[in-house]
Amino acid sequence: MSSTGAVHSLWTTAAPLAADKIEAPKIEYAQLAPILIVFGVAVLGILLEAFLPRRFRYAGQVGLAAVGLAAAFAAVVALAAGGYATTKAHIAAMGAVAVDGPALFLQGTILLVGLVGLFTFAERRLDPRAHGRPVDSFAAQGSAVPGSDQEKDAVKAGFTTTEVFPLLMFAIGGMLVFPAADDLLTLFVALEVFSLPLYLLCALARRRRLMSQEAAVKYFLLGAFSSAFLLFGIALLYGYAGTVSYAGIASVVDGTATLTPALAGSAGNDALLLIGAALVVMGLLFKVGAVPFHMWTPDVYEGAPTPVTGFMAAATKVAAFGALLRLLYVVLPELRWDWRPVMWGVAILTMLAGAIVAVTQTDVKRLLAYSSIAHAGFILAGVIATTPEGVSSVLFYLAAYSFVTLGAFAVVTLVRDAGGEATHLSRWVGLGRRSPLVAAVFAVFLLAFAGIPLTSGFAGKFAVFSAAAQGGAVPLVIVGVISSAIAAFFYIRVIVLMFFSEPKADGPTVAVPSPLTSTAIAVGVAVTLVLGVAPQYFLDLANQAGVFVR
Repeated sequence: MSSTGAVHSLWTTAAPLAADKIEAPKIEYAQLAPILIVFGVAVLGILLEAFLPRRFRYAGQVGLAAVGLAAAFAAVVALAAGGYATTKAHIAAMGAVAVDGPALFLQGTILLVGLVGLFTFAERRLDPRAHGRPVDSFAAQGSAVPGSDQEKDAVKAGFTTTEVFPLLMFAIGGMLVFPAADDLLTLFVALEVFSLPLYLLCALARRRRLMSQEAAVKYFLLGAFSSAFLLFGIALLYGYAGTVSYAGIASVVDGTATLTPALAGSAGNDALLLIGAALVVMGLLFKVGAVPFHMWTPDVYEGAPTPVTGFMAAATKVAAFGALLRLLYVVLPELRWDWRPVMWGVAILTMLAGAIVAVTQTDVKRLLAYSSIAHAGFILAGVIATTPEGVSSVLFYLAAYSFVTLGAFAVVTLVRDAGGEATHLSRWVGLGRRSPLVAAVFAVFLLAFAGIPLTSGFAGKFAVFSAAAQGGAVPLVIVGVISSAIAAFFYIRVIVLMFFSEPKADGPTVAVPSPLTSTAIAVGVAVTLVLGVAPQYFLDLANQAGVFVR
């Protein structure tokens, strides 16, 4: 009896003290609205998947996702118009998420890319109907073994994997948090939230399923490695600074933090700082696809369903470069003499390797994968500038590049033969004679990748190279121009193949897409030409959005 009384008295006396100490979290819901809307729609999508009859799921999921992304984009525009990109920029959610110019600019880009990507996910007119039912790019039943009776039954019954839409929304939600994360734990959680849905989406191709599953396993294993590097780096930085918040680590690095006895011991240990920073940056360079962390890119791009490849190639780059910029410019600006030489090496290797290896490729998706590696090198040139112009040029390049990439992969889905998409370059011979419009649109995207004037690619490259030159990285610009010249060779080779070769009698057909894919391609062409012909407004927008809140 006495022991229970003692325990009871402990509870009653301890309770008021605990209540005094624990502060209620202060969350600015309005400023986190874009992120909350996307995650809310993702959760609703899972409920639709559980409760809607099968025949209504496709329309319900596509409609819900489109409305959600449009609402989230409207919320980003409202925040930017309310001054949160400039004068009211601050750290929200108790120090976890930054609401500032670069975060809002990148979130707006990711949401638009997600909306255009959603159209390619929802396309159902390219394949011939199976058993009288429309067919999309995704496996009828993800859990069925490729080639098994279970899979054949699922195709015959007309099953569709509508779970891809909530997965897409979770990936976009994670990508919105990633460039805005203002502490290392939020960064890691966001990385996992957008990576795990992508690993699943890569495995769900309807055709060539074994190749698709192989791509997903490669991506998952290498992604797990990169997550481990990142987490180990976070642990070392926490050991160095005694905090995971960006501002806290930056103040210890530049010596303005008040030193406690425990911190005085670790803050003098530069090995913890340098190794921790190197491991975190390695984790981010993997997501960007920079050499030597690029080995997953060609295999995953080739094996994944093409709508997933297009979305991943565009949106992951935007999110990862945003996070890398914030880490280098907010947390480690004092260390720039340490990280700049390393980044020089990475950028030069990435530009040259991407451009040179692309010349040898015979598959369109692999060629675009190596081209995306080269572009990661060009964007790194802007990151290395360490000036406000460097930030704004990278923001502009990411916006321009993402729509060209989405458009190019949307065109790849149209060229088909009996086995599905015809991605081997030999099948594209003479495409300009057979389908002039599709070939002309693809040529526009290739010229933008090559950086030919009057396309968005030229404006983007000019912006990052001039920022790098002003930042004192002239040799890097020279390597970039040489890499661009090498890259131009293989883009123009594809154009020559399409327009100046005789088509083969057994060549592929060009499928007529529904308005969804047509819209995705049209948006890609429009953005490519508008940013190429009149880039100034968007460069100014990127300039205004180029200041990180500290």
